[in-house]
Order: sequence, then structure tokens, then C-alpha cells
Amino acid sequence: MNKVFKHIESVSAARPRLIPLVIAIASVLWLLVRTGTKPSRAAYPCQRAAAANASLLLGTLAVPAALWRRSELRLLIFLAAAFAIAGFAAPVADLVPRGVAPATGQTVAIRLVGRQQQQSTFSDIYAVQDTNGADGGFQRLVEIMEQGGLSFASLIGPKDVVIIKVNSQWDERGGTNTDLVRAIIESIQRRSGGFSGEIVIADNGQAQYGAAGHGGSLDWKSNNAVDVTQSMRKVADSFSGRCKVSTALWDRITTTRVSEYSEGDLRDGYVVDASPSPRTGIIVSYPKFQTPSSTRISFKKGIWNEALRRYDSDRLKVINVPVLKSHMIYGVTASVKHYMGVGSEKLTHSAHASVGAGGMGTEMAETRLPVLNVLDAVWINPIPGRGPHTAYADAAQTRIIAACRDPVALDSWAAKTILLPAARKLGYRDTDSMNPDVMDRGSFGDWLRLSMRELQRAGYASTMDLDSITITVSSLNPGPR
Repeated sequence: MNKVFKHIESVSAARPRLIPLVIAIASVLWLLVRTGTKPSRAAYPCQRAAAANASLLLGTLAVPAALWRRSELRLLIFLAAAFAIAGFAAPVADLVPRGVAPATGQTVAIRLVGRQQQQSTFSDIYAVQDTNGADGGFQRLVEIMEQGGLSFASLIGPKDVVIIKVNSQWDERGGTNTDLVRAIIESIQRRSGGFSGEIVIADNGQAQYGAAGHGGSLDWKSNNAVDVTQSMRKVADSFSGRCKVSTALWDRITTTRVSEYSEGDLRDGYVVDASPSPRTGIIVSYPKFQTPSSTRISFKKGIWNEALRRYDSDRLKVINVPVLKSHMIYGVTASVKHYMGVGSEKLTHSAHASVGAGGMGTEMAETRLPVLNVLDAVWINPIPGRGPHTAYADAAQTRIIAACRDPVALDSWAAKTILLPAARKLGYRDTDSMNPDVMDRGSFGDWLRLSMRELQRAGYASTMDLDSITITVSSLNPGPR
């Protein structure tokens, strides 16, 4: 078997685009053989992981016709067979560390430690532990930000239009905590000086795959919240009469290519760059849409004023609210990887493949950087390679939320201080895929550093050097859990 994997390694270096296809095909074979004539087996953790592998990998990669040359087909069959044989040879118990049961929604105690520097920076991190998202945790986060010199009111103006970018592609614990989103909206409403602007809860689930097989939803029946029936749409509707809050599922416009408002195109859709980035390969794209209040938004340019024929860029703000999770391909999904829900994979066929080269850093730098990244780590997926889908049974409750203007610093810190410790407490041994200090080509640490360089080229003081930044930690409910 070692010889088989050495051959796979040599082939993957020559034809890296085949490997996701191989994994997808092997996952399908695994499902067929392991499930057999008992459909109930499809609910097993290993079967759910295989199904996620197959759906995500087959759905996010475009296969050029040239791949199906006879020599490529032989190679593909060989590699798929090798992966399948390796999977069938391993007992199901080996899919979970020996002696450790799969994560079953249990609480994992993670105690954070603060660090003080003399000067504040763009990358300072603020965190609150012992919160469930619905109990005043975000308000406490705003308070410690204020104490640290970062005013929430300075980030959001009284008449701003705020896009709260969430994860809508997955239900259960895979989507952003709806209690946390509600708390963010309430804090915007309560900002000193008042708020008469507009808030849009938005995401692009790419109109494919995801929890239901058709992309994202802002109206899932099973949500990440104390009350699991509370969807993003219900959150938005609950503010009716108090504040302009709406939802925008960009899946609905992700296949429509449009021009900017300034070019006379008033349609909703996606603006797409003419050519890929020479460094990361991504073709940058972004949504352009009208809200129920008739506000016209270009994610990159800002708020369009048709009468004056100009954009107000300063009035548009983005708050990025990802879930901290493992990822089956890229190791970790958090603030940076979350921008996969800004661009259109359907129109560019480049975004997902570019992540490993730093493409999400390019997307952020060339469209619009969030004024704040708020990391949802109330429930996380600490199982290496299991995410991004996170069933209730797979999630671990760490009861943490954190905020930072620098998405790279936040992701590096969260992986090292929350995700890795949680995985190790649960007994998972091979956690290198989630370690930002592992710098192998294509690893999480590698692509996060490449993303950081994209932000630095754009003038942002992004960093992965956690020793250089202030980390402020507060407990909402100090004492025993």
C-alpha cells in the first residue's frame, strides 16, 4: 500500500486537478459499498463525510473535456481504485481516533489567555468566552473593544448600509449562529448617535450542493441557535418596524453576469473581472443588487445614487461573520475562506480552486474588506477534514466569540487557540491540516500566508505574528461551566 500512495503522490504533483476527482469518485464507491442495502447506514459519520466529499468536490471543480483522453482516464481509474482499496482496507473504527467517541455535541472547555502590547494595531483581537450567542455576549464584546480603543460606533455610521455576511450554505451547526447575528443587529441599532441606515443579511451559497443540494438558504428549518427553528429570515423579519433589515441570497443572481450601475445596467447580478489575478488565479467577482428598500448596492463600489450618477463607497460597510470549522480540502474555514460566499463560482469557475493560492485574499483586497470580522466559535467543527458541513452531533460547544479587523490574524489565532486544542481534547491525533504553523504547499498555513500577502499588497497591515498583537479576553459568565 505504501507503494500505491507513493505513486499517487508522484502523479498528484504532475496532475493536481485529478486528485479532487479521485477523492470524489472514491467517496461514491465508499457510499455504495458501505451503505449496501441498508439506507440507514447513510447516517453514519463516515458515510456523511463521504457524501460531503463527493458533493462538494464534484460540484466545485470544472472538468475540461481534455481530461477524458484515454491516458488520463486510465490514470483516474487507477487512482480512484487505490483510494477506494485503502478505504475498504481500513476498519470503520479507524475513521475515529481509537478510544474516542465521535463528537456528539458535547462542551469542550477552552480557556483563553490575553496578552497586552503597548500600542494597538489593526490586528488586535477581542474575545468573549462563556457565551451562547443569545445572552449578551456580543454586547460584552463591543464593550471590551471600546475599552481597547476600537469604537463600534466608529466602524458603523448612523446612515450606513451594513452587509452582514453569513454562512448560509449549511444548516445545523454549519451555518452562522443566528442568535449572534441578531445580537450584532441590535448593537448596530443601539450604537451611540443612533442608527437610521439599513442592514442586509447576505451570502452566496453558489446555487449548488450544500445541505440541501441546491446551495444556500436563509430560511433553513434546522439552524445554529438556542432555538434551532430561528432562521436568518426570521431574524430579519423580527426587526420589522424597528429598523430596515432584509436578507439577500445571492444564489439567485450568481449566474447572471451584469455591468456596473455607472454603465447603465440596473439589473441584479454579478460583476466579473475580465482576467484572472496573475498571482492567485482568481477571477474576482462581486454582487450588485437592489434591496427591498430600493437601495442599490455594488459590493465593490458602494451605494449607487441614480440621481447624482455616483457611488458613495464610505456608506457601505461589511461585517464578516463566519463559523470556525474544519474543512475537508483547505483545512480550516473561518474569516478568510468565508469570502468564498462573496464571489460567483458559477460565472468564474476559479474561486474555489484559487483558495490554496491565496485567492480569497485577492477577493477581499480587490472588492471590499470587512470593517470587522466576528468569529462564531460558539459551536465549532473540530474534526480534522470533516467540515464544512457540521451536523448537530459533530459539533463541539466552546462558547466563544471573537472580533478583529484583520481576518488573517483572527483565523491564525482561532485555529491555534480554539480549533486545535478542541480537536486534541477530543483525542484527534492528526491535526496538521488545521495548524497555521504547518507550511506545506497547499496547507492551511500556506494559503493563509498567501492571502495575507495579498492584503499587505493592498496596503493592509495584516499579520500572522500573534506575539505582536494585543489579545483581550473577557468572560461573560466567569466561574465553573
